[in-house]
Amino acid sequence: MNAAADGSRPADASRPADGSRLQDASRPADASRPAGGGRPDVAIVRIRLGAQLRRLREAAAVSPKDAAWQIRASPSKISRMENGRIGFKERDILDLLALYGVTDPDLIEGTLQLAAKANAQPWWAKYGDVIPGWFEPYLGLEAAAQRIRTYDLQFVHGLFQTPDYARAIITIGLRQASTREIDRHVAVRMRRQGLLAGPDAPRVWSILDEAALRRPVGGPAVMRGQLLRLAEAAELPNVTLQVLPFSIGEHDGAGGSFTVLRFAEPEIPDVVYIEQLTAAQYLDRRNHADQYLDILNRLSAMALSPERTVAFLAGLAGDLAHHAPRREGPEH
Repeated sequence: MNAAADGSRPADASRPADGSRLQDASRPADASRPAGGGRPDVAIVRIRLGAQLRRLREAAAVSPKDAAWQIRASPSKISRMENGRIGFKERDILDLLALYGVTDPDLIEGTLQLAAKANAQPWWAKYGDVIPGWFEPYLGLEAAAQRIRTYDLQFVHGLFQTPDYARAIITIGLRQASTREIDRHVAVRMRRQGLLAGPDAPRVWSILDEAALRRPVGGPAVMRGQLLRLAEAAELPNVTLQVLPFSIGEHDGAGGSFTVLRFAEPEIPDVVYIEQLTAAQYLDRRNHADQYLDILNRLSAMALSPERTVAFLAGLAGDLAHHAPRREGPEH
């Protein structure tokens, strides 16, 4: 069940093809400047600090393997740190800065201050009992993204789900879960949707396969409410919705749902998120992101326009209105 992207622009020519960093490695990341147009968030600070560590490592010509040895870890941990997907230990920061030849006390202190902010608890920490470890990094990336672009094949994207629709889907995936666990999963999904509102909300471009709209998840009444919710979301100034109709036949998205996230900082690479049943893939190589963005561009060209999409949603909701159970009103 895919969670989320707007890589609406093609590959940015201002970014080096190798994904190299553009900023001066001697300058610490600015924690006081909110990313994404002013959304201060633990995830954003982690991404900034990770990018800073990567710049310092590359400026010192240190390999990820050597950096990992310095902090008694694996190269994969260095990758997770530099991509802002985990917290930071002060000892690791100090050891890495020493390896990178950093002696400026202001830079060292500024980096440690960023690490302290990056280790603060994000809002989803209190839901740690129900959020799987492989999904937690996505929550941080989604919160930090400036643009979110997604293709969904089977279900409506999590950012647009109603509580009833979300509950129906979550219940299917967690058949042995208690009512309390289901409630907490629904709460997480609803909390995520808060990022759609406000002046600093990300741009979201969602392409929905018609199959996701024809499947009456939760029954006709629940599905009708979901369709109406989608029509409302389509009116948001930062949201673009398109339906990929059955009539186009075969298409490039048949492989499944995926999300591409883009960030305000040009030195942070796009991330492709692909969710599976019990795990997820996070792809951040430039060639991977470009391939998925190309697929999204192709799907968008084949999909209904945003205007026709709204009319299509209204038509489906109207059809379901005849199947939804009617409420009995008082007799007069």
